[in-house]
Amino acid sequence: MRLALLALLSLAACDGSKPLIKHEPERPGPFPAADRPVARIVSPRWSNEEARDRLREAERVMDRAGIRPGMTVADIGAGEGYYTVRLAKKVGAKGRVLAEDVVAATRDQLADRVSRERLDNVSVRLGEPADPKLPDASFDRVLMVHMYHEIAQPYEFLWRLRPALKPDGLVIVVDANRRTQDHGTPPALLQCEFAAVGYRQVWRQPMISAGGYMAAFRAEGPRPEPEAIRPCRMTS
Repeated sequence: MRLALLALLSLAACDGSKPLIKHEPERPGPFPAADRPVARIVSPRWSNEEARDRLREAERVMDRAGIRPGMTVADIGAGEGYYTVRLAKKVGAKGRVLAEDVVAATRDQLADRVSRERLDNVSVRLGEPADPKLPDASFDRVLMVHMYHEIAQPYEFLWRLRPALKPDGLVIVVDANRRTQDHGTPPALLQCEFAAVGYRQVWRQPMISAGGYMAAFRAEGPRPEPEAIRPCRMTS
């Protein structure tokens, strides 16, 4: 009788209805709130593509970012895919581009464009506002063009982004030098928020053709614990 009862209990435990080992993944946090307004997402495009090409915007940004054939690049906040399609050509058949947006309808439109233009080296996915959900140690460059000011939780976003970079990977930010509520990010604020999560600014330069400036960041040292992150304070 005892053996029969044990057998029945064993079968009940293995019927697939419940996991044998209950494990809730640890959720780090809490992360500090950003001491600044957040711009609303108003459009999947920043400007007309033909106008941007006349200024050689993407060409200049990709060259300054050191993007080369064979690289793996993430285009975060890809929108309608202005950079996505040009990155696909730049990295070539041996490279990869992951294009991501947090708006499902925009993601779907971009996926249609990628399929229509037969960009076989491009993957399209839906991200989350505070988590890009990128695979670890995968990217040579992560581009964020005219979208950083729309990130409501920058410390959590940058914290979760760090593991996705290769050891020599860079995060490239292009934005306008104006207040976040006016769809830009003051360079000093950008540098401070990145530094709070353990990134060092490698360089920054004006990028008039892209509507403002361009900056590059590299993750250095250990990733801080969320509770140890000290938020930046706006001075005006």
